[in-house]
Amino acid sequence: MPVNQDHHLAGPTNPANPINPVPPRSRGSTDDYNVYDDARTYYTSEERHRNHRAGPRTRTYSQNSLLLKQFERLHLHEPYRRGSHDESTLPHGRKFLIWVEPTLESLLKMEDTDQNMQITIEDNGPKVLTLRTAASNGYNRFDIRGTYMLSNLLQELSLAKEYGRKQIILDEARLNENPVNRLSRMIRDHFWEGLTRRIDASSIEIAARDPKDWTDDPRPRIYIPHGCPEQYEYYKKLAEERPEIRLDVQMLPEKITPELVRDMNAKPGLLAVDMEEVIDPKTGEKTLRGRPFVVPGGRFNELYGWDSYMESLGLLVHGKVDLAKSMVLNFCFCIKHYGKILNATRSYYLCRSQPPFLTDMALRVYDKIKHEEGALDFLKTAFLAAIKEYYSVWTAEPRLDPVTGLSRYRPEGLGVPPETEAGHFVHILEPYVKKHNMTFKEFVDAYNYGRIKEPELDEYFMHDRAVRESGHDTTYRFEGVCANLATIDLNSLLFKYETDIARTIRNVFNDRLEIPAEWCPPNLKPGHVETSAIWDRRAKRRKLAIDKYLWNEQEGMYFDYDTVKRKQCTYESATTFWALWAGVSSPKQAAAMVTKALPRFEAFGGLLSGTKESRGEVGLDRPNRQWDYPYGWAPQQMLAWTGLYRYSFTEEAERLAYKWLFMITKAFVDFNGVVVEKYDVTRPIDPHRVDAEYGNQGLDFKGVAKEGFGWVNASYIYGLQIINAHMRRALGTLTPYDTFIKAVQENQAKTLSEMV
Repeated sequence: MPVNQDHHLAGPTNPANPINPVPPRSRGSTDDYNVYDDARTYYTSEERHRNHRAGPRTRTYSQNSLLLKQFERLHLHEPYRRGSHDESTLPHGRKFLIWVEPTLESLLKMEDTDQNMQITIEDNGPKVLTLRTAASNGYNRFDIRGTYMLSNLLQELSLAKEYGRKQIILDEARLNENPVNRLSRMIRDHFWEGLTRRIDASSIEIAARDPKDWTDDPRPRIYIPHGCPEQYEYYKKLAEERPEIRLDVQMLPEKITPELVRDMNAKPGLLAVDMEEVIDPKTGEKTLRGRPFVVPGGRFNELYGWDSYMESLGLLVHGKVDLAKSMVLNFCFCIKHYGKILNATRSYYLCRSQPPFLTDMALRVYDKIKHEEGALDFLKTAFLAAIKEYYSVWTAEPRLDPVTGLSRYRPEGLGVPPETEAGHFVHILEPYVKKHNMTFKEFVDAYNYGRIKEPELDEYFMHDRAVRESGHDTTYRFEGVCANLATIDLNSLLFKYETDIARTIRNVFNDRLEIPAEWCPPNLKPGHVETSAIWDRRAKRRKLAIDKYLWNEQEGMYFDYDTVKRKQCTYESATTFWALWAGVSSPKQAAAMVTKALPRFEAFGGLLSGTKESRGEVGLDRPNRQWDYPYGWAPQQMLAWTGLYRYSFTEEAERLAYKWLFMITKAFVDFNGVVVEKYDVTRPIDPHRVDAEYGNQGLDFKGVAKEGFGWVNASYIYGLQIINAHMRRALGTLTPYDTFIKAVQENQAKTLSEMV
């Protein structure tokens, strides 16, 4: 996809970070430091927080000074002097001399009127706090005004406190920073780090403890695949050396069946992921270290499926190539040992996958490392893994529909999904509990182990598992029918697999890729040679089937196809634009989608997941679902932007990206730096407020957000590559899209009139 290189603001930039302009610095003072350093660098430097500007301290009115308290006791007003003109025009910007604890306490007392440890537009404080300037050694004062600067002050003081600082010299530039630059910087320097995990001795006590372990004896537990004896020995040794953590280490059998997974539900645990051999710096001996990966949100510790692909789009823009590469290798490990990229690496997900993006993810990483040693081996491993997954998961029973040749989300599994809260399925199971005159627990056990047969329940849970495999849990689009649907999203992704594999075999592997035994799916023999021709034919066949069963000429968009009822569905989903991302649409179909479909999904903050008409009426008896109207999700936005760009609908891609970025930026500015999992794209004021099931991830923080949410972080960074430089400047001033485009059109009209 073409990427704008001219996306940053005018002015000097840091070559390592082209997104954030950096002011020029002189030598020989604290100004040698970057004003926009990450918090660890900024707040752990002793030199930075010494006040070099002022002369000998003779009289300092610090926020908690004895002199200030004496004035208060005598009911006198302390001498007040506003910051001078000279301070405001210092070449390196104004700096404040701040005592952290008392200033933080005063700030929260005055401004955090709802007492949630955040300063937002909903707080009713005076929206002003006076700070003392460093250049005057605390004598002059300056007012910090407005929600944005005050909430940034809260964030900076919270970070300073975390790093143990009692007093700081704080750059004003960190308080009034362009919000686009600030959010980009927070994602790059803090959010990615806050979401990065690795599974090994450093984390196993926490990571292996399952928050969804509803058993009587929850304990850390890890399952090791049959082909990894070195990992088994590593964790067994760890369990012996640290008995206090009660780590239960289990080796999985070679063959994984639905019956095995059901039986494992009594002892749920973490699934091992890839590890690399390293030298322990303390002992000098060889040991294992987990390959890092990024999780969706701060409460997660396991590797997730399609979240990881979306996150990689942002990681690659930020130059975190090794992390994205590590995630690809973790996926390859999962396919090799568990047979698929899993919904997530917990034992109860062993039968369930998620939307497949491995080929595109691997190619994007390869493009960044292709001149490095081992790059070709990396790409070969990733494509062998993708081919194995294609054959053994997506084009095999039960997911393949033999009549249409299209694929479905249709995972195997037995009984009630164990990862849900105890009461999640009560309304479904209660009639059966009464029918069989059992307790709830007795019935679930009898049903799970087949002592009671209920075909209607089997059907219900088959669709429930399919919804979860689709990544779209939940939506009325899929309710009670998901496992029967050949969806446009899944089949677009598989078309992309087929075209990626064909092109890569042809262009990179000289049209010959041999399948070794370790990557051989059940339907092939070791040594089988793949060529591009068969994959080209598969892609053509799939496109013909998609056009026949999923495309609707009259509506100008794609719909899911019910393989049981043998008819096209009517739910209008934003996944229709995945066909553009994958390149499955003809130019004529793409134009029809832009003309007919796009207006149905476009809202204030970007693309809706589905239309209001398709969702239907909601109320007490029919609650809202999070993947329906009026919510918008980062994956739908990113895939649509890329697809529109691919078909040269640049203006539409830029407009949608701007709307999404504006909505995120506005909420970030007005609500104390919040970045959440999903947004209500119809709400201009508080789009992060979501009242559907599961609520919203990323809201519950004190003082300063540490993680954001993985794929929203990525969408922000990726979206800044989509919009043009003029848009980026407007975004930094929080200009709504309608205001921005009106100004552009007026400027164009003026230019044209002057040419006449």
